[in-house]
Amino acid sequence: MRIELADVVVSANGRDEGKRFLVIETEGEYSLIANGKGRRVEKPKRKKNKHLRLEDKADGRIAEKLLGGEKPTNNEVRRVLAGVAAVRGEKGGM
Repeated sequence: MRIELADVVVSANGRDEGKRFLVIETEGEYSLIANGKGRRVEKPKRKKNKHLRLEDKADGRIAEKLLGGEKPTNNEVRRVLAGVAAVRGEKGGM
């Protein structure tokens, strides 16, 4: 399992355990994650990859933005996470 830019992940440890995030940047064995609400894009959480579980890949415009070096908006992040939750039959995205 390799965590990459624009992946949708779930925190496996810590006080945010079970919450869904989007990887907005990677730094070696760490990822910077945000969910657009409690953890905004302006101040992402730095978390070790071993404490994250890969759930899905973000596709479309937000993935292009991240791969192009741009930061997505908090609204875009929330929309992606809500879309993943809807596909999985869950309510909400975070």
